[in-house]
Amino acid sequence: MKILIVEDQPAEFKLARHVLSASGHTVSGVDAAEHVFAAIKADRPQIILLDMSLPGMDGLTLVRTLKADPATRDIPVVATTSFPETFSKSDALQAGCDAYLLKPVSTRTLPEDLDQIVARGGARQ
Repeated sequence: MKILIVEDQPAEFKLARHVLSASGHTVSGVDAAEHVFAAIKADRPQIILLDMSLPGMDGLTLVRTLKADPATRDIPVVATTSFPETFSKSDALQAGCDAYLLKPVSTRTLPEDLDQIVARGGARQ
């Protein structure tokens, strides 16, 4: 499965990429919301793992933009955050995210969690 990670913290990106690559997934990443559209155009992912707290455009704004565009609205988006008081599960799901994970994300279950979200077509949880 092709996974796009949108994460501005290099250590968190490296860990997620390692865990997901070790599970057989193809992983790419960008460090800002503004780079997501070019990354999708270059190699369309099957799912996006999106940090909500990004420089510039935040994750909520990005997911609203992705879900408003017919070309990208069907890509499941999984919100991740260390700041649930700023980016709540309710806000993320209302913005269009298909799932919500608190950081630190479980490295033991992350690959299977993403596989299940894609398998069910991104149905919200």
